[in-house]
Amino acid sequence: MMAHSAILTAIAETKSSSKTAQQDKPAAYNEILRQIRSPSESSQISTELPAFIDAILEDLGIVAARPLLASVVDAIKSIRTDQKIAVGTRALQALEVTRGAFEEQEAVIREELADAYTEQEDYLEAAKVLQGIQLESFQRKIPDESKVKTWIRICRLYLEEDDTTSAESYLNRAKNLLYRIEDQELNLTFQLSQARILDSRRKFLDASQVYHSVSFSMVLDEDERTRALSSAIICAVLAPAGPQRSRTLGNLYKDERTPQVPEFGILEKMFLDRLLSPVEVAKFADKLQPHQLAQTADGSTVLAKAVIEHNLLSASRLYNNIGVSELGVLLGLTSEKAEEYAARMLEQGRLSGRIDQIEGVIFFDGHEGSGQKTRAGQADLGIAPELRKWDNKVQGLAEEVERVASMLQAQYPV
Repeated sequence: MMAHSAILTAIAETKSSSKTAQQDKPAAYNEILRQIRSPSESSQISTELPAFIDAILEDLGIVAARPLLASVVDAIKSIRTDQKIAVGTRALQALEVTRGAFEEQEAVIREELADAYTEQEDYLEAAKVLQGIQLESFQRKIPDESKVKTWIRICRLYLEEDDTTSAESYLNRAKNLLYRIEDQELNLTFQLSQARILDSRRKFLDASQVYHSVSFSMVLDEDERTRALSSAIICAVLAPAGPQRSRTLGNLYKDERTPQVPEFGILEKMFLDRLLSPVEVAKFADKLQPHQLAQTADGSTVLAKAVIEHNLLSASRLYNNIGVSELGVLLGLTSEKAEEYAARMLEQGRLSGRIDQIEGVIFFDGHEGSGQKTRAGQADLGIAPELRKWDNKVQGLAEEVERVASMLQAQYPV
């Protein structure tokens, strides 16, 4: 306690002393800082450092205070997490009155404080601290890479709090400068953040495509690439049934790595239009994130809705027609709910056929929907089935060529 009192007394005496010349004060403050940082001299750094910061900001000019404040920043880096939060918070409060005179030092303090909050899993406070960094400054030139790195870090912190709205706003800022960034790891972090946002917003097809692209990156190690591939499959499974999802499932199924991931079983069944059993669905549900199990507007989960639509599409491959009641039994729904699902998929062009409501029968055309919206229950007969199959084959070939080109580019970057 004596050492603590002595240091605070020394700070006060140096600040108020008329005997010490102004040009000699930086050296005196530097000696005090050395004592503060010495474990044998002081153990009250959480109160001494803030007092020291207040003194040099009030007593010294900007030029004389800057190197001392830089030394304070070095001291903050080396202290415990709880001390770092206490000292960093007080330091930022003291720097508020300087009107940006110490932007560089303030930025480093904010980054250290964000590290401390992150270590304590207080991601929201970490994001708020980083938001205070002045990235558009007239006092110092900030590289685009530093700006993008900060914005993406804030984005990922908000994602940890499931705040996709705030996360997306910072990701969009980074997106505007990303074309100037050559750092492959930073570009990859952007893609992963983008995929997580798309996933959280239930844009599963887009998320699947981004995850699949990331899974080819040689910047990631083998385990991370496998996790990205698994995420791509999970998002594809959760996407609404229809032509677009079928193409995505096809690309994943053709990937020679997918048989090695646990999700291959459900991927194969979906790609081959086989019916999914409740046991398989329950096993798959154990791997999902909370937002992927959230309820939709009609009270069903995203997974349940995706499985019902898939099984309905699979039924259209097995039967030329089926009664609404029988379809309900097959899907585990009431006949009214089964008809509602079928009508919606027909209307959205994700299923091809028609509904005879008088007879209570659904007629399937035996081929996939066009993906174009139609009148509910009306068959999409505008294009001959043979021509549509030919178009799908051409498109599949083009997508395969694009996939191979992406793999080559990832393995042999220019």
